Order: sequence, then C-alpha cells, then structure tokens
Amino acid sequence: MAQGDTSISICNQALLLLGDESISSFDDGTAGSQACSIVYDMVKNSTLGIFSWSFTVAKVELARSTNTPASEWTYEYILPSDMLTGVPRAVRTSSAANAPLVRSYEINQSTGGLSVLMTNETSIFIDYQKAVPEAQMPPYFVTLMVYQLAWHLAEVITDQTTKSQYWRSIALGSPSENFRGGWLRQAMSMDSSGTPPSVISDYLLTDIR
Repeated sequence: MAQGDTSISICNQALLLLGDESISSFDDGTAGSQACSIVYDMVKNSTLGIFSWSFTVAKVELARSTNTPASEWTYEYILPSDMLTGVPRAVRTSSAANAPLVRSYEINQSTGGLSVLMTNETSIFIDYQKAVPEAQMPPYFVTLMVYQLAWHLAEVITDQTTKSQYWRSIALGSPSENFRGGWLRQAMSMDSSGTPPSVISDYLLTDIR
C-alpha cells in the first residue's frame, strides 16, 4: 500500500503538477486549499466507484433489522454505512464460496431512514465495495487520484481549460475510448492482475428486484 499517503499529500502532488504551491491543510487560507476542500471528496468517491477495485471489496454478514418491512418482504437487513455504490456486488445466503446467489431482494430505505436490503431470506451475506482511507490505497490508485485531481483543479488553478482537458486525457483517455483509457486503463490492469476473473452475471443490476 502507499504508506503515508493522506488527502493533503495527494492534493499536493496534483497541485505540483499544476505548478501551484503546496498546502498544509484544507483550511490554510490559500486558493489551492479552498479548491481542494471543495473537490477532494467528490473526486475520491467517484474514482473509487469507477471500477470494482480489489482493495475496496469487502464481505460481510448483514444484521437483520427489528423492523418489519411495510411491503411484501418478510425481513430487512441493514446495509453497511461505508458502501460506495449503494448496491451490493453479490448477495448470498451463506459465506460458503459456492453459495448460490440470492435473486429476490430489494434495496430501499427503512422507516428509520437507514439503507436496507429487503428479502424473504433468513440470513444474508454480501460482497460490496467500501470506502477506504488513503493509507490503504495502492500506489497505482493514488497516481490515478492525483491525475483526477489535476483535471478537476486545473481550470481553477491555472485558468486554462486546455490544462483541464490535458489532465483528463492523462487520467481517463479520450472520448473515443469512452474515457476508459489513460492511466485508468493501466490502473485497472494492475489491479486485476492479482484478482481471479469474476462471472459478470453475478453482479448484474437487473438481478435486483
């Protein structure tokens, strides 16, 4: 992992690429810190959610809520608060490796406002993408974050739209690549190199009722 990386160190790498001064915090009074404080969390969450990064995947058994769903479902299970996308990658009835996928469920909100999974199953285990701290991000992902930040900060810092377009192409490639090129493609390749291939149908959003 990229030991020692923080939100500030990642922002400073992006600011360096744009020829700007480094910052000491998000509220140190500089233009760079103000811009970073506005865009950082958005860029981080969107970059984490752009791909099923192996270091974000977690497996957990869901706790059953004491509430009874006001619908056709029998049970509701509380979804993790650190979910990135709001949708599990896979839903099963046990933690066994070959456990069958659950096809009948619904993602909704409970009467108390919590995000829940509603189903008739008596136990639920999910695979999901979680938010991770900067210290747990591998170097190839930190590099992608730096390029993404450079793209989003460029016009504000340099007052040049061409700089923004340049760093977007470095991060994501061109429109002809559907913005799945650039360093993103390299990072996805490196991330996937140590991960067994998955069955795409396991995670189709159409499986959700």
